[in-house]
Amino acid sequence: MSKLFDLGGKVALVTGASSGLGAHFAKCLGEAGASVVLAARRADRLQSLQAELAQKNIAAKAVDLDVQSSESITAALEAAGSLDIVVNNAGISIVKPALDMPEKDWDAVVDTNLRGAWLVAQGAARRWVTQKRPGSIVNIASILGLRTIGQVAPYNASKAGLIHLTRALAMEWARYRIRVNAICPGYIETEMNSAFWKTPGGQKLIERIPQRRIGQPEHLDGALLLLASEAGTFMTGSVLTVDGGHTVSSL
Repeated sequence: MSKLFDLGGKVALVTGASSGLGAHFAKCLGEAGASVVLAARRADRLQSLQAELAQKNIAAKAVDLDVQSSESITAALEAAGSLDIVVNNAGISIVKPALDMPEKDWDAVVDTNLRGAWLVAQGAARRWVTQKRPGSIVNIASILGLRTIGQVAPYNASKAGLIHLTRALAMEWARYRIRVNAICPGYIETEMNSAFWKTPGGQKLIERIPQRRIGQPEHLDGALLLLASEAGTFMTGSVLTVDGGHTVSSL
């Protein structure tokens, strides 16, 4: 691995690390040399991942984090200790027609995907400014922040908001040597959705992707390591789309 991508000596916090992309991101950063702070609500899953990483000689600690709670975020950042990298990955979606979407469901999605990411980023940035040290924030947005699909209105809105928040924070915090960038994954196969891609509906959706295949978590590794490491030192406010060409496909 190029020294530019070497994260040795760095500490990375990954939110939503208990499963799916969050767990994968933690492994990716750890394999690049970083010590990893695993943050999520499901303590049992975090402990299992921590043990898995230890078998690979990756230093990891688990902290309890509910991104819908500002108190929980403050406590998690304190427990995490010194940080160099923050990956804002925690996110949820609720599938319902917009006409039937209750206020509580809207709030749950937006509070997790947008407000939570904002509070984690702000908390980390305040510490970096006080300590006069640089930092890198990688927000995990979505192609649904660039284009939309039906029945996930709050998810679409929250991810679009996260993209614009990324740019706003990048502009304000560049003077402090804090970089803020985002990744917009397309459709990625995870443990939660793998069965769907084998169905007729899933196969039909794959046919709309120009590369005619579903993404795998490792397809996001290049973008993540670029933005987290010194290789991306002149990048801030960037939004990297990793989607097999989905967002440039014909309407």
